[in-house]
Amino acid sequence: MKKFLITAFLSVMACVTHAMDHITVDKQGSGDFKTLQAAINSIRVFAPDTTRIFIKSGHYDEKVTIPATHHKILIVGEDKEKTVIRYNDYAAKDDMGTFRTYTMRIQGSEITLENLTIENCAGRIGQAVALHTEGDRLVFRNCRFLGNQDTIYTGGGNSRCYYENCYIEGTTDYIFGAAICFFYHCELKSKANSYLTAASTEAAVPYGYVFYRCRLTGDGSPNQRVYLGRPWRPHAAVAFIECEMGPHIRPEGWHNWGKEENEATARYVEYKNYGPGASTEGRVAWSRQLSAQEAADYTPENIFRIDDPWNPVQ
Repeated sequence: MKKFLITAFLSVMACVTHAMDHITVDKQGSGDFKTLQAAINSIRVFAPDTTRIFIKSGHYDEKVTIPATHHKILIVGEDKEKTVIRYNDYAAKDDMGTFRTYTMRIQGSEITLENLTIENCAGRIGQAVALHTEGDRLVFRNCRFLGNQDTIYTGGGNSRCYYENCYIEGTTDYIFGAAICFFYHCELKSKANSYLTAASTEAAVPYGYVFYRCRLTGDGSPNQRVYLGRPWRPHAAVAFIECEMGPHIRPEGWHNWGKEENEATARYVEYKNYGPGASTEGRVAWSRQLSAQEAADYTPENIFRIDDPWNPVQ
């Protein structure tokens, strides 16, 4: 009996260790699971160690949720161009509204995505979210986020997200929400005459969206005109620092969403941007240029300092 119990215990521990350490997803069936959601569901809730999920190349047509009970997960794609998680929900479909249209929803914390694509492929049919974030300390490296209106929804005023070397495309308000986000070396491609950001930063939060050394590109049309942002809620905070801005960026830069009272609360700032769309001569009077001393404070360490320090660059 003792030998049987020891053997059974070791067998269980081997399964638990496998679940915590490494999972492979392959839609062709050669991995542990055929879908990412099945892999996530297999992970122990509030696991003490990081679980690594490796996704083999392929198009995975699924709607994925990482619940708040799941944290410390690293999801890595085999090839960011060929490893695609996609779905096609949109706001008018069965009256689901914007916030249920996501392809991937991340409610858990300490989640990292690398080397893959998240896409809402519904087309230009209104609000259709690709990535919906709510958790804290989320990291996205070398990823692509594809969509049209409302591509990335950054929910939660105390949610902190770090994007590095990512490609983000969309039409209207394609990065929107209340979270604190730092975008480093990302390409932001506007696919229509519209608005890039729609921040809803909480009044007590000193930083909202920070775009540092990013590249703003358009659809190539000589007549394209895009605003850097408009405030979804009062106190919206957005900063563009040392970014390359294409000719599609409008001279005035910012829009008040048709409400003059937003001009008194919006925190729209820029510093040392360059390119055809970076001229400050025509900017709206209620945006401003940072001083060198002020710009030096816009670091991940500073903007992510809330109740507990977090610096994903370390």
